[in-house]
Amino acid sequence: MRTLHTVLYVDDEPDIRHIVKLCLELSPGLSVELAASGAEALDSARRLRPDLILLDVMMPGLDGAATLERLRADPGLERVPIAFVTAKAMPAELARLRALGAADIIAKPFDPLTLATQVTALWERLAAEQPA
Repeated sequence: MRTLHTVLYVDDEPDIRHIVKLCLELSPGLSVELAASGAEALDSARRLRPDLILLDVMMPGLDGAATLERLRADPGLERVPIAFVTAKAMPAELARLRALGAADIIAKPFDPLTLATQVTALWERLAAEQPA
């Protein structure tokens, strides 16, 4: 199984970005890069080639759905797993996000103490789903 090394976390809220970075970097060997907008996420993803992108749904400008669409259209980024992070975790919204191609959805508010475990479990599930 490929090791999870780099996560790109995209959120327009600076406090949440800071908390996520602190929580995830408690995992040994994990680097977390931050982006404050969809446009910044596109630039960062092209430069970093992250293993996983955690993407806020509601952002000004390019929202999460539009950012996902552009990432999927970008050669080299179209296969990067993307999990949405959203406060709108209602069944209809979850179904819509999955239909857009989300690998998973993490509900806000999330538990900072278990976020790293949740992201690692997501990565392991995605790795298990890869064809041999």
